[in-house]
Amino acid sequence: MTRPPTAAQRRLIDAADPVTGRLRGTDAQLTALVRQGLAFRHPRPPHDHFLTPAGQRIREAEPGVPAPPDPAPASEVFAARAGGAREPVPPSAEARLREVRGAWQGLLELRRMTNPDGAVDRPCGWERGHLVRAAALALEAAGHRPATAEADGYRVRATPQPDAVAVYAPDAAALSACAATLERAGWQPGEYTEPRTRGRYLLASPRRV
Repeated sequence: MTRPPTAAQRRLIDAADPVTGRLRGTDAQLTALVRQGLAFRHPRPPHDHFLTPAGQRIREAEPGVPAPPDPAPASEVFAARAGGAREPVPPSAEARLREVRGAWQGLLELRRMTNPDGAVDRPCGWERGHLVRAAALALEAAGHRPATAEADGYRVRATPQPDAVAVYAPDAAALSACAATLERAGWQPGEYTEPRTRGRYLLASPRRV
Protein backbone atom coordinates (compact mmCIF):
# COMPACT_ATOMS: atom_id res chain seq x y z
CA MET A 1 0.00 0.00 0.00
CA THR A 2 1.29 3.49 -0.81
CA ARG A 3 2.42 5.42 2.26
CA PRO A 4 0.65 8.72 2.94
CA PRO A 5 2.22 11.77 1.27
CA THR A 6 4.31 14.13 3.34
CA ALA A 7 3.02 17.58 4.21
CA ALA A 8 5.14 19.08 1.42
CA GLN A 9 3.82 16.51 -1.08
CA ARG A 10 0.25 17.18 0.05
CA ARG A 11 0.73 20.89 -0.64
CA LEU A 12 2.00 20.02 -4.12
CA ILE A 13 -1.02 17.78 -4.75
CA ASP A 14 -3.48 20.40 -3.46
CA ALA A 15 -1.91 23.00 -5.79
CA ALA A 16 -2.35 20.83 -8.91
CA ASP A 17 -4.48 22.22 -11.72
CA PRO A 18 -8.11 21.64 -10.67
CA VAL A 19 -9.14 20.41 -14.13
CA THR A 20 -6.17 18.56 -15.62
CA GLY A 21 -4.30 17.58 -12.45
CA ARG A 22 -1.13 19.10 -13.87
CA LEU A 23 1.59 19.45 -11.21
CA ARG A 24 4.29 22.03 -10.58
CA GLY A 25 7.37 21.30 -8.48
CA THR A 26 11.04 20.42 -8.48
CA ASP A 27 12.29 17.34 -10.32
CA ALA A 28 12.93 15.62 -6.99
CA GLN A 29 9.42 16.35 -5.70
CA LEU A 30 7.73 15.18 -8.87
CA THR A 31 9.88 12.04 -9.09
CA ALA A 32 8.93 11.15 -5.52
CA LEU A 33 5.23 11.45 -6.35
CA VAL A 34 5.73 9.23 -9.41
CA ARG A 35 7.44 6.58 -7.25
CA GLN A 36 4.45 6.57 -4.92
CA GLY A 37 1.99 6.18 -7.78
CA LEU A 38 0.44 9.59 -7.13
CA ALA A 39 1.67 11.21 -10.36
CA PHE A 40 2.84 10.23 -13.81
CA ARG A 41 5.25 11.86 -16.24
CA HIS A 42 3.76 12.40 -19.66
CA PRO A 43 5.80 10.62 -22.35
CA ARG A 44 5.68 13.52 -24.81
CA PRO A 45 7.44 16.90 -24.53
CA PRO A 46 7.32 19.00 -22.46
CA HIS A 47 6.99 15.91 -20.21
CA ASP A 48 4.71 17.55 -17.67
CA HIS A 49 3.56 15.65 -14.60
CA PHE A 50 -0.10 14.92 -13.81
CA LEU A 51 -1.94 13.38 -10.88
CA THR A 52 -2.92 9.73 -11.19
CA PRO A 53 -6.41 8.64 -10.02
CA ALA A 54 -4.81 7.81 -6.64
CA GLY A 55 -3.39 11.34 -6.45
CA GLN A 56 -6.77 12.80 -7.39
CA ARG A 57 -8.41 10.91 -4.53
CA ILE A 58 -5.89 12.28 -2.05
CA ARG A 59 -6.57 15.82 -3.25
CA GLU A 60 -10.33 15.33 -2.90
CA ALA A 61 -10.05 13.85 0.61
CA GLU A 62 -10.60 16.06 3.64
CA PRO A 63 -7.35 17.25 5.26
CA GLY A 64 -6.25 14.73 7.86
CA VAL A 65 -8.58 12.03 6.51
CA PRO A 66 -6.97 9.13 4.62
CA ALA A 67 -7.92 8.91 0.97
CA PRO A 68 -10.08 5.96 -0.13
CA PRO A 69 -7.98 2.92 -1.03
CA ASP A 70 -6.95 2.57 -4.66
CA PRO A 71 -8.83 -0.40 -6.18
CA ALA A 72 -5.90 -0.97 -8.56
CA PRO A 73 -2.15 -1.10 -7.98
CA ALA A 74 -0.68 2.36 -7.59
CA SER A 75 1.57 1.81 -10.59
CA GLU A 76 -1.35 1.05 -12.89
CA VAL A 77 -2.06 3.79 -15.42
CA PHE A 78 -5.59 4.80 -16.37
CA ALA A 79 -6.94 2.54 -19.11
CA ALA A 80 -9.79 3.43 -21.43
CA ARG A 81 -12.51 0.79 -21.68
CA ALA A 82 -12.79 -0.48 -25.25
CA GLY A 83 -15.65 -2.87 -24.42
CA GLY A 84 -15.54 -6.64 -24.12
CA ALA A 85 -16.70 -9.57 -22.01
CA ARG A 86 -13.31 -9.97 -20.33
CA GLU A 87 -12.89 -6.31 -19.52
CA PRO A 88 -13.15 -5.72 -15.74
CA VAL A 89 -16.03 -3.61 -14.47
CA PRO A 90 -14.89 -0.77 -12.17
CA PRO A 91 -15.93 -1.38 -8.55
CA SER A 92 -17.25 2.18 -8.21
CA ALA A 93 -19.17 3.94 -10.97
CA GLU A 94 -18.66 7.30 -9.28
CA ALA A 95 -14.90 6.86 -8.96
CA ARG A 96 -14.70 5.68 -12.56
CA LEU A 97 -16.59 8.76 -13.73
CA ARG A 98 -14.08 11.00 -11.97
CA GLU A 99 -11.19 9.11 -13.54
CA VAL A 100 -12.69 9.30 -17.03
CA ARG A 101 -13.41 13.01 -16.75
CA GLY A 102 -9.91 13.67 -15.48
CA ALA A 103 -8.37 11.59 -18.27
CA TRP A 104 -10.43 13.42 -20.91
CA GLN A 105 -9.45 16.83 -19.57
CA GLY A 106 -5.84 15.69 -19.51
CA LEU A 107 -6.13 14.60 -23.13
CA LEU A 108 -7.56 17.98 -24.13
CA GLU A 109 -4.62 19.63 -22.38
CA LEU A 110 -2.26 17.31 -24.27
CA ARG A 111 -3.89 18.42 -27.53
CA ARG A 112 -3.36 22.04 -26.57
CA MET A 113 0.29 21.44 -25.73
CA THR A 114 1.25 19.24 -28.69
CA ASN A 115 -0.90 20.31 -31.66
CA PRO A 116 1.13 22.90 -33.59
CA ASP A 117 -1.64 25.49 -33.40
CA GLY A 118 -2.75 24.56 -29.89
CA ALA A 119 -6.10 23.27 -31.18
CA VAL A 120 -8.15 21.11 -28.81
CA ASP A 121 -10.89 20.22 -31.31
CA ARG A 122 -8.89 17.57 -33.15
CA PRO A 123 -6.77 14.58 -32.04
CA CYS A 124 -3.06 14.93 -31.33
CA GLY A 125 -0.14 12.68 -32.14
CA TRP A 126 -0.59 10.52 -29.05
CA GLU A 127 -4.14 9.68 -30.11
CA ARG A 128 -3.04 8.73 -33.61
CA GLY A 129 -0.53 6.36 -32.01
CA HIS A 130 -3.13 4.85 -29.63
CA LEU A 131 -6.26 4.76 -31.75
CA VAL A 132 -8.33 2.26 -29.78
CA ARG A 133 -7.60 3.83 -26.40
CA ALA A 134 -8.22 7.36 -27.70
CA ALA A 135 -11.55 6.55 -29.38
CA ALA A 136 -12.72 4.55 -26.37
CA LEU A 137 -11.89 7.43 -24.02
CA ALA A 138 -13.84 9.88 -26.20
CA LEU A 139 -16.89 7.59 -26.08
CA GLU A 140 -16.74 6.81 -22.37
CA ALA A 141 -16.13 10.46 -21.46
CA ALA A 142 -19.31 11.38 -23.35
CA GLY A 143 -21.38 8.91 -21.32
CA HIS A 144 -21.51 5.90 -23.65
CA ARG A 145 -21.27 2.55 -21.88
CA PRO A 146 -18.82 -0.10 -23.03
CA ALA A 147 -19.85 -3.70 -23.56
CA THR A 148 -19.32 -6.06 -20.62
CA ALA A 149 -20.14 -9.69 -19.85
CA GLU A 150 -23.42 -8.52 -18.28
CA ALA A 151 -24.54 -5.79 -20.69
CA ASP A 152 -24.16 -4.79 -24.31
CA GLY A 153 -22.55 -1.52 -25.28
CA TYR A 154 -19.96 -0.03 -27.59
CA ARG A 155 -16.86 -1.96 -28.65
CA VAL A 156 -13.78 -0.32 -30.19
CA ARG A 157 -11.46 -2.56 -32.17
CA ALA A 158 -8.25 -2.15 -34.17
CA THR A 159 -8.43 -2.60 -37.94
CA PRO A 160 -5.91 -3.46 -40.67
CA GLN A 161 -5.94 0.22 -41.61
CA PRO A 162 -3.13 2.05 -39.80
CA ASP A 163 -5.21 5.15 -39.06
CA ALA A 164 -8.71 3.83 -38.30
CA VAL A 165 -10.64 1.91 -35.65
CA ALA A 166 -13.91 0.00 -35.93
CA VAL A 167 -16.71 0.87 -33.51
CA TYR A 168 -19.65 -1.47 -32.89
CA ALA A 169 -22.84 -0.67 -30.98
CA PRO A 170 -25.96 -2.63 -29.93
CA ASP A 171 -28.33 -0.95 -32.40
CA ALA A 172 -28.61 1.71 -35.09
CA ALA A 173 -29.49 4.50 -32.66
CA ALA A 174 -26.50 3.73 -30.44
CA LEU A 175 -24.22 3.56 -33.47
CA SER A 176 -25.43 6.97 -34.68
CA ALA A 177 -24.88 8.40 -31.20
CA CYS A 178 -21.32 7.05 -31.15
CA ALA A 179 -20.70 8.60 -34.55
CA ALA A 180 -21.93 11.99 -33.35
CA THR A 181 -19.73 11.81 -30.24
CA LEU A 182 -16.62 10.90 -32.21
CA GLU A 183 -17.27 13.67 -34.71
CA ARG A 184 -17.52 16.22 -31.89
CA ALA A 185 -14.28 14.82 -30.46
CA GLY A 186 -12.42 15.48 -33.72
CA TRP A 187 -12.78 12.13 -35.46
CA GLN A 188 -14.13 11.34 -38.93
CA PRO A 189 -16.60 8.44 -38.61
CA GLY A 190 -18.27 6.65 -41.49
CA GLU A 191 -20.90 3.90 -41.33
CA TYR A 192 -20.28 0.63 -43.17
CA THR A 193 -21.78 -2.85 -43.51
CA GLU A 194 -19.85 -6.04 -42.83
CA PRO A 195 -20.12 -8.31 -45.90
CA ARG A 196 -20.57 -11.57 -43.96
CA THR A 197 -22.84 -10.58 -41.07
CA ARG A 198 -24.49 -7.54 -42.70
CA GLY A 199 -23.99 -5.80 -39.38
CA ARG A 200 -23.38 -2.06 -39.35
CA TYR A 201 -20.30 -0.51 -37.79
CA LEU A 202 -18.30 2.70 -37.79
CA LEU A 203 -14.87 3.20 -39.25
CA ALA A 204 -13.36 6.23 -37.54
CA SER A 205 -10.10 8.10 -38.14
CA PRO A 206 -8.59 11.08 -36.29
CA ARG A 207 -9.19 14.32 -38.14
CA ARG A 208 -5.96 16.09 -39.12
CA VAL A 209 -7.27 19.53 -40.13
